[in-house]
Amino acid sequence: MKSDIEIARETPLHSIFDVAARMGIDAECIEPYGRYVAKVPYTLIDEEKVKRSRLILVTAITPTKTGVGKTTVSVGLALGLSRIGCKAVVALREPSLGPCFGMKGGAAGGGYAQVLPMEKINLHFTGDFHAITAASNMIAALLDNYLYQHQAEGFALKEILWKRVLDINDRSLRHVVTGLGAYTNGLPQESGFDITPASELMAILCLARDMDDLRRRIDHMLLGYTIDNKPFTVGELGIGGAIAVLLKDAIHPNLVQTTEHTPAFIHGGPFANIAHGCNSVMATKMAMTYGDYAITEAGFGADLGAEKFFDIKCRNAGISPALTVIVATAQGLKMHGDVPESDIRQPNVEGVRRGLANLDRHIANLRSFGQSVVVCFNHFASDTEEEIDVVREHCRRVSVPFAVNDAFTQGGAGAEDLARLVVKTIDETPSGPLRYAYPLAASIEDKITMVAQRIYGAGSVNFTTEAKRRLAKIRSLGCSEFPVCIAKTQYSFSSDPKRYGVPAGFSFNIKDIVVNMGAELIVAIAGDIIRMPGLPKSPQALRIDIRNGEIEGLS
Repeated sequence: MKSDIEIARETPLHSIFDVAARMGIDAECIEPYGRYVAKVPYTLIDEEKVKRSRLILVTAITPTKTGVGKTTVSVGLALGLSRIGCKAVVALREPSLGPCFGMKGGAAGGGYAQVLPMEKINLHFTGDFHAITAASNMIAALLDNYLYQHQAEGFALKEILWKRVLDINDRSLRHVVTGLGAYTNGLPQESGFDITPASELMAILCLARDMDDLRRRIDHMLLGYTIDNKPFTVGELGIGGAIAVLLKDAIHPNLVQTTEHTPAFIHGGPFANIAHGCNSVMATKMAMTYGDYAITEAGFGADLGAEKFFDIKCRNAGISPALTVIVATAQGLKMHGDVPESDIRQPNVEGVRRGLANLDRHIANLRSFGQSVVVCFNHFASDTEEEIDVVREHCRRVSVPFAVNDAFTQGGAGAEDLARLVVKTIDETPSGPLRYAYPLAASIEDKITMVAQRIYGAGSVNFTTEAKRRLAKIRSLGCSEFPVCIAKTQYSFSSDPKRYGVPAGFSFNIKDIVVNMGAELIVAIAGDIIRMPGLPKSPQALRIDIRNGEIEGLS
């Protein structure tokens, strides 16, 4: 089969004006970024249409290091729904340059189920990530300047919380010292970098309702504490307006198309292992405005992405899925069935059978949120019919609708069965009212504990001395009713990336707490998770090149 980039390059694209027109968006309303990409103003969101649209969440079992193909399934489902006559729009996250040049090589779907133009989407796109990076670093620069210019007046911060960000995996930047050299170079201080998708500004962009809400949230961002232990925010620094100006274009969702010209909104890109893992509220509501069926995804497994989607995004936006699709693969099931990772591409029916416990735990978790669930088996070339039948029969026994997705090799035709099953399930047994994992009135400690025990299966939750100190600060700041965003490994229910399957009764350790007063959430850092990834020994960048004007190595 042809590579993703070959398929993308050979697919004739429609004018972005035609894509918009088919949804009922006038050409005068959009701002084109070339012929095949456009910004669509968030003011076109129609809340009444949002209420009538059927929202579908795509999530997954605990993934392997190469993932399980959620984006391919999300795009494929949109293609399949369109082929059976449904008006479908998909809303996805923007890829980060970190994984694109690190492990993944791209994040625009795969095979014949991609969003296009994939090279632009995977690289600089419309500059949203760069705007967030620049705005975050502008705050750092203005804060450092304020400290430098006002030191003679006795102003200082006892603790600086704000970090710079970069959309590149660079372990050398996790901890840095700034201001070295001459006195005029600023005040020496320890600092560090997070990756852009982990930044608070990324979370704010994805949770904001409009520009006024974005501006309000920016002012509330916590930068540090003064000598007399008072919080110091962006609003007190007086630069909220300047930062909002840097994001004035990035706030609007981006419109592109799939390999079969279905509309797709791509906007925002927080990681689910270190952030809340969903595309922007505005993009989702835009898809719901223009689609009878709106498909979106949440990053990594359902323990991370789906939980945050429900408890943070849905609660914030006032939306609720009519159905959740959970993606499973034979390789993923085998990994959770004690098959060595080096062997998961080899046939192993018993390994698949043992791994079904991981799928079952995720299904139970999703049902605890009130969700109606469909299992999608994402078909890979190495899968055997016997392995697929094991999953199909298991789903029949536990009364969960099941379909195979072949959109990677067949496009929308390979997702028609899934699309029909999704429509049938929504019509006959749609999800009930959304039930959250915790009430907002609970303490931060209790909210973290409820997620760790009810969703992950932890036996106990332990907080370090540093984490307890942060919790005391949260109470004094009046942020106790914020939702929690747990940063942990994506490869296990636990905080240990090697504990596959369904670990239970383990100790879950919270190392630190980050207060996002602007995003209005509390980030709890578990285990050894870090907010600036490193590159692997053989990064995808080694295989990316441009020859005769054409890019190679993106996938």
